[in-house]
Amino acid sequence: MLKIILDIPPSVNHCYVNVPRKGRRLTEAAKNWKLIAGYEATQAKRKQRWVYPAKDEKIVILLWAFWPDNRPHDMGNLHKLLPDALENVLYENDRNVLIRDMDFSLDKKRPRIEVVVAYKKELDDNETQH
Repeated sequence: MLKIILDIPPSVNHCYVNVPRKGRRLTEAAKNWKLIAGYEATQAKRKQRWVYPAKDEKIVILLWAFWPDNRPHDMGNLHKLLPDALENVLYENDRNVLIRDMDFSLDKKRPRIEVVVAYKKELDDNETQH
């Protein structure tokens, strides 16, 4: 398993902009967040000795969100940019990624997402042992 702590990404509504005759493009905020998240994931994989999975191996992302305020937030907003940012860093393609929202709470002083990336097989093995 690999653990990473990241800033909260821009919401899906703030990730994309429609460009005439070019379609949807990432906003600068989304590009910057992906770049930083990819860098943090690269550092974590080196320190924690993450082994790049086989091409078709399923990966699970476990998410804990610590929101900055009491406004309603949607965990689903974390499901687009995060797996895209980790693609080609921790795994080949995000089509093999399953996302599990674990919990959310408030942390006004240090809003963040805490991410655990694991091989699905590893989690399945742990569940059968209990």
